[in-house]
Amino acid sequence: MDRDLIYFKKIIESKGYKFTIQKQWVLKAIIESSIHLNAEEIYKKVKNYSVGLATVYRSLKMFNELNIIKEISINSVNYYEMKIFSGKPLHIHFKCIKCNSIIDIDNNSLALDYLRLNNKIEKENNLIVSDANIMLIGLCTKCREDENAKTN
Repeated sequence: MDRDLIYFKKIIESKGYKFTIQKQWVLKAIIESSIHLNAEEIYKKVKNYSVGLATVYRSLKMFNELNIIKEISINSVNYYEMKIFSGKPLHIHFKCIKCNSIIDIDNNSLALDYLRLNNKIEKENNLIVSDANIMLIGLCTKCREDENAKTN
């Protein structure tokens, strides 16, 4: 087994689940991806390893319940990214309305504002915030350039 997967194996098995080779392939597809993937895209990456679509969905559900991955729902389509060891614990998502790409906005100053907002919400409402999804929607740089090229 991959050294990187041993940590996840411990989490999964400590909750009474089996970490089958099929689940390993699904998790590796998400870990190795530089973009947010939906279940169909993950399936295309793992189907040659005898992983069925139903197994992909069951694995994603389990990984999400165990807080290993994060599910981002956009227009009734769920996309997935790593939550544990993602290297991007606090970030904002941007969805392009033209090409449907999802972009992570990583900015240290915004991350601090994000933490301040969480803290303010917790204090003012006597809550504990464990997660947040912030999604901005608009045109990405490439699509804006394409739009500008059409009008010139």
